[in-house]
Amino acid sequence: MIKCTLRFTTLALLLFTILGYAQEKKKFSSIPNVLQRIEPDAKVDSWVLVYNSYGKGEEIKTSGGKMSYTPQFSGFNLFPNEDSFYYIAYSSGGKLNYILDTEALKTFVGKVDNAQEAAIILSADGYMVDEEFKDLAGNYHEDQKNYYLDLGKLTSKECPYQKTHFTVTVNKTTGLVTNVKDNGTYIELYNKKCANNPRLLKVEKKEEPKQDELKKTPKRR
Repeated sequence: MIKCTLRFTTLALLLFTILGYAQEKKKFSSIPNVLQRIEPDAKVDSWVLVYNSYGKGEEIKTSGGKMSYTPQFSGFNLFPNEDSFYYIAYSSGGKLNYILDTEALKTFVGKVDNAQEAAIILSADGYMVDEEFKDLAGNYHEDQKNYYLDLGKLTSKECPYQKTHFTVTVNKTTGLVTNVKDNGTYIELYNKKCANNPRLLKVEKKEEPKQDELKKTPKRR
C-alpha cells in the first residue's frame, strides 16, 4: 500500500513538473541578449558580434582571440530598423569571413541549442522578436520535445502597415518547424499617404455635404 502511494505521488509530481515546465512562458530579452546566446556549430577560431547604429560600431560579444576585421556598412536585423544593423566577423582556418544577412546567420548558428537560437533561425523566414509587444510576439515556452515561440511577422508593407503574431513550434532534436499557428493581426498602422486610411475617408465624407450645400445655395444679386 505504501509503495503504491509513493509511486502515485512520484507520478503526480512528475506530471505537475512537466505541465508547469511546458506552460511557463518566458519573455525574450533584448535583441542583443538574444544574439549573445549564439553557439556556432561550425569550427570557428574566433568571432565577434558587432552592432552598428548611425555608422558607429559596438562589439556586443567576442569569442576566442582578439580579431582584426574591417567594419561593415550593411548587415542583418532581427527587428526592422533602418538606422541600425548587426554583423558577425569570424575567423576559420585562418580565413576571415562576415555574416551580413539572416540566411548566412542561420547557417552560422547551425543546430538549435536554445530558444534564442530558434528565434534567430526563424528570422530568416521573416519572424521577429517584437520588443514593443513581447506579450504577443516576444516570448516562448518549452517542453522536453519542443520550443514554442510567440513571434511577430510583418505581413503587409502597404497600407495599412500590418503585423501578425504566430506561435511557431520547433523540434529540439531536429531544429525543424513542426507547426505554425496564426494568432491574427496585432497591429495596423496607416500613414497620411494611405488611400484607404479610415481617418482620411471620414474627413472626405464630412466635406462632401458641404460642397453640395454650396452648389444648392442661390447666388445673391
